[in-house]
Amino acid sequence: MPEDLKKVRFGGIYRQDWVNRPHTATEDRHPQTLTFDAGLQFVRTNRDADNWFVQIETFDPHEPFFSHQRFKDLYPHDYDGPHFDWPDYTRVVETDDQVGHARYEYAALLSMCDHSLGRVLDTMDELGLWDDTLLVVCTDHGLLLGEKGWWGKSVQPWYNELVHLPLFACDPRTGATGERRRHLVQTIDLAPTLLEFFDVPRPGDMQGAPLSDTSVREAGLFGMHGGHVNVTDGRYVYMRAPVSPDNAPLHEHTLMPTHMRGRFTPQELADLELAEPFGFTKGVRTLRVSGRTLFNPYQHGTLLYDLESDPEQCTPLADDAVELRMARLLVDLMRANEAPPGQYERLGLPAVGPVHEKHLLVRAQREQAEVATQPLPRAEDYPEGRFSLRTPIRALISDPVAMEVLRRHLPGVVDSELLQILGPTPLVDVAAMAGGLFPAPRLRMVAEELAAL
Repeated sequence: MPEDLKKVRFGGIYRQDWVNRPHTATEDRHPQTLTFDAGLQFVRTNRDADNWFVQIETFDPHEPFFSHQRFKDLYPHDYDGPHFDWPDYTRVVETDDQVGHARYEYAALLSMCDHSLGRVLDTMDELGLWDDTLLVVCTDHGLLLGEKGWWGKSVQPWYNELVHLPLFACDPRTGATGERRRHLVQTIDLAPTLLEFFDVPRPGDMQGAPLSDTSVREAGLFGMHGGHVNVTDGRYVYMRAPVSPDNAPLHEHTLMPTHMRGRFTPQELADLELAEPFGFTKGVRTLRVSGRTLFNPYQHGTLLYDLESDPEQCTPLADDAVELRMARLLVDLMRANEAPPGQYERLGLPAVGPVHEKHLLVRAQREQAEVATQPLPRAEDYPEGRFSLRTPIRALISDPVAMEVLRRHLPGVVDSELLQILGPTPLVDVAAMAGGLFPAPRLRMVAEELAAL
């Protein structure tokens, strides 16, 4: 593995990627190419059949931004720094050249995706499929490439770069070409679109609507477990943070007690309860267990943006009338989705009854939101000494005086169980991962006191 800028290497995934790369050294062996090969083979095999469906899920563009030279050649640039095509989900602390290089690596992979999609379109031309075949092209989420001072997703609010997704379709029933429609649609509308196309009745509890429906919804709900709960009407985006720092109560409801990379532990299941059925669980109860999140959305505060005047979401609004309307839309959608009572309590919203001005949070949480958006200075901007922000956490907590500096300015850090994982990581990179938990002014004080030791 070459010298690189990646700090987080949990679970051997980073090493596995480098084990894989020699086996995908040519474009024809790249997993993206092989996936499209398989999908197009299916299309050619079934070209004369009716009622077939194929989903070509390429996973790209996704980190690592691994593509082949002819796509990199589309983006020539001078760069002689460390290898960098897999940013961590953190604040940006790299140099401008390093950030630019990672963006070019992403652009090269995106161009490879364009080429692969082009193979599908060419096959549709060649086989004459446009007259009776529905084509939908979409993705699941975006990725921040330095915008707003962030890499990645999941550890920051769900800005438009992450949730305003590419989507285009060709429906032979409409005969329409080149149309750009501004209806508010979501990925939950894809399943109803497919069912309608194949003339299959929709289940009664399916909330999405076919893309052909021109009046699908007034607002859309989005977010992730334990994070901001968000709503947009197409113009305004409202990101509701927890009402208190503990981000509680928070529960998981599941019949498959599994995290992304492992099963629930016995400790997590020790206090499980059987919850009453939701309407969409067909009368089946779920397991309810205490939930957890790696990052706390409270630090970012509740945010409101006007996409018409601020499409890049640079300046949050403080407009009580707009917030009240958006909070009411949010609660309406939470109730339609049968959000459990704990979610309303966590967000400081009423589970029943109307939403009033007393429930608004933007102004109350504005100060913490402003602190969270302050750019994190680069490591080279801090003073250096025997100890600095570049010093690994493990070395800092091994020195009693340095540890006292951390304890005074960053309470709780030296006692965190995360140090077992992050011990070799420099303090500045831990700060980048932790978002707004390490404000820039406090880091400056830590850096100055460490450098003076």
